[in-house]
Amino acid sequence: MIKSRKKTPLIDRLNAMFGWLVLVFLAAPVVLVLVLSFSQDKYITVLVSGWTLDWYAEFINSPRWMTALTNSLIVGVASTVLSVILGSAAATGLSQPGLACRRLIEFLLVAPMILPAVVIGVGIYFVFARMGLTGTMTGLILAHTTLAVPFVVVSTGAALASFDRRLLQAAASLGATPAMTFRRITLPVIAPGMMSGGLFAFATSLDEVVVTLFVAGPGQRTLPREMFTMIREQMTPAILAAAGILMLLATLFMILSLAVAPKSKG
Repeated sequence: MIKSRKKTPLIDRLNAMFGWLVLVFLAAPVVLVLVLSFSQDKYITVLVSGWTLDWYAEFINSPRWMTALTNSLIVGVASTVLSVILGSAAATGLSQPGLACRRLIEFLLVAPMILPAVVIGVGIYFVFARMGLTGTMTGLILAHTTLAVPFVVVSTGAALASFDRRLLQAAASLGATPAMTFRRITLPVIAPGMMSGGLFAFATSLDEVVVTLFVAGPGQRTLPREMFTMIREQMTPAILAAAGILMLLATLFMILSLAVAPKSKG
């Protein structure tokens, strides 16, 4: 005990110092972008000479930026709805006892979360090109759904992990139909996981650019893709305003997802 007490203060200080360094390393780019988005300078520079909201006004008044933001919201909402439906159904199916090849199915469902985005983008492009879905809003929504489904599968599966399946047997023995059992018993259990996964799915769609570059056409410019294009064409502080709005939206949905995430009882 004495030996442990002598070492603990130094270890604690080193751990705290390392933790703060990691936090600064992760937060510094986000804070810097937000700060520079209010700079009055016409060129992006760290030495700020004054503050203004002109770049946010330019973003709001620009048809190009607003079209991109609208497309992002449309794709995000549509892909979130689809991913919640498909992901929840998949997670419910995986929770069934005696399912063959469970591990293989789980891997295939979460593969888009693990594999590099460029690999997913190339695969989706070749499949969608044969189906005539490249350069269409439908194809873009389906591509984002592919990336979003794993988040719903994981969060809904976590909610089902502690689910007592004997409740289903009890409900069936009392004459409840499968639809009634799902609505009254299963759905309340998985609802927090569905909501959490849906919010993660929306945040993922809102931030996606790599797969969008492969699938989207000129008429499906999302906000991240428009930012990528503007960086190559004309580097203005309006891009920082767009990044600030994107980060605030993503942060908001991440906070909401943590708030509704299923709580562990263990």
